[in-house]
Amino acid sequence: MVALGPALGLVLPLLLWAHRSTGTNFRFASYINNYMVLQKEPAGAVIWGFGLTGATVTVTLWRGRETIMKKVTSVKADGDTWMVVLDPMKPGGPFKMMAQQVLGRMNFTQTVHDVLFGDVWLCSGQSNMQMTVLQILNASRELSNTAAYQSVRIFSVSLLQAEQELKDLAAVDLQWSKPNSENLGHGYFRYMSAVCWLFGRQLYDTLQYPIGLISSTWSGTPIEAWSSGRSLKACDIHTQGYVPRDSVTGPFEHSVLWNSMIYPLHNMTLKGVIWYQGEANMNYNTDLYNCTFPALIEDWRHTFHLGSQGQTQLFFPFGFVQLSSVLFEDNPDGGFPQIRWHQTADLGYVPNLKMPNTFMAVAMDLGDKDSPFGSIHPRDKQTVAYRLHLGARAVAYGEKDLIFQGPLPEKVELSDRGLLNLTYSLEIKVQKQDKKIFEISCCSDQKCKWLPAPMNTFSTQSLTLSVNSCHGTVSAVRYAWTPWPCEYKQCPLYHPGSSLPAPPFVASIIDQTAGH
Repeated sequence: MVALGPALGLVLPLLLWAHRSTGTNFRFASYINNYMVLQKEPAGAVIWGFGLTGATVTVTLWRGRETIMKKVTSVKADGDTWMVVLDPMKPGGPFKMMAQQVLGRMNFTQTVHDVLFGDVWLCSGQSNMQMTVLQILNASRELSNTAAYQSVRIFSVSLLQAEQELKDLAAVDLQWSKPNSENLGHGYFRYMSAVCWLFGRQLYDTLQYPIGLISSTWSGTPIEAWSSGRSLKACDIHTQGYVPRDSVTGPFEHSVLWNSMIYPLHNMTLKGVIWYQGEANMNYNTDLYNCTFPALIEDWRHTFHLGSQGQTQLFFPFGFVQLSSVLFEDNPDGGFPQIRWHQTADLGYVPNLKMPNTFMAVAMDLGDKDSPFGSIHPRDKQTVAYRLHLGARAVAYGEKDLIFQGPLPEKVELSDRGLLNLTYSLEIKVQKQDKKIFEISCCSDQKCKWLPAPMNTFSTQSLTLSVNSCHGTVSAVRYAWTPWPCEYKQCPLYHPGSSLPAPPFVASIIDQTAGH
């Protein structure tokens, strides 16, 4: 089964193109097209497609009149696909690429032009990743700011679900394109992802070579839909439980989006992935997200590494956005704090041992009460992308001494003067004294409750909290443990140089540590 989403009218012609027999049965994979970006050195880009069993296929890359390379392969005897790995290429272009199939007297060719080499990033998740540039702050200005970024190429996968893993994409919303106001602002939640685009634009400003961006997103979808059966099994999720329809508004069946919107891409060579998802799990398998998210990352990495013949790194960089803020009228907790914590495998920071080579953009201080798309869809995607690109520069590109995450406490000590002392890993800037954002777990008679712990004194890397309100034992401390911790960019703690917010955390007082 292949089910189309709401974009049926747009994608049906491409769907038919992707599946019809051309008579030659010879073509590139559906995402290999004009204007695309292929992964640059040190990896080799994977080129593949469909052909007649036993045919010889030659892939030629040239620039102007100069032939750069030729690669010869054959269509698999037990199938209808062919594949070559190009030699590693320096960033740049444009190039032309031709695939030629020869079988007896039959000779067919397919050609794509204006191909660039650079870094290819896959962007996935639910509606906050799906929001287009038309929906964000300063949309008109952003939509007009494309002339300098014609080497940042964009591609968008159609909304599809399938019960089995598809070999190739069944449909494409936006084939590889140069960015313009139409394809960046096509509509609400209809290609191209604003976070993806802004992230790529930031990378281009830093790297000054081509960036390829692939958007594969669907709003209201839980992580289970984007996970393979293997990764769900690793977290002991074997059957579909009750799915609450308040937060899960898109496809929710296990693996249906992995099958149709991610797996068909797994042969390509990638630089990395960015991910913005979790809202749909705020009351669905919430307590399992600390397993399902790391398991998804590990499984995507393994699958893309094998599918690309080892060209995509086994531990390719994986960035994500920690959930932003939302206002709940009838549910003061809403599962958001738990998901934020579980997004870090319950450690509060990344990369860590459970989530190596990952990076995170904290977004809890970007709440948007006036968003016309609801507070769950904040419009400041520029800051999100900026924070993501800092993580990419540090983790994916190895930029040294770059601060890419706000300060976390590395030591928590209870004094005998009714104070809790927090020592931070980085310098802190206290924007305001807050009486409620820190809380302590106060226990007596084997019952514990969370009480506010007002901020008391602070220095460049330490902070004290008043715990006089607890007349029992203080067992834990937590920070920003609410769906809406602060007003826009007004959380109490930031790193002074980078203006990055301190992430939320919870820590036991017994072991005297938090995070690190």
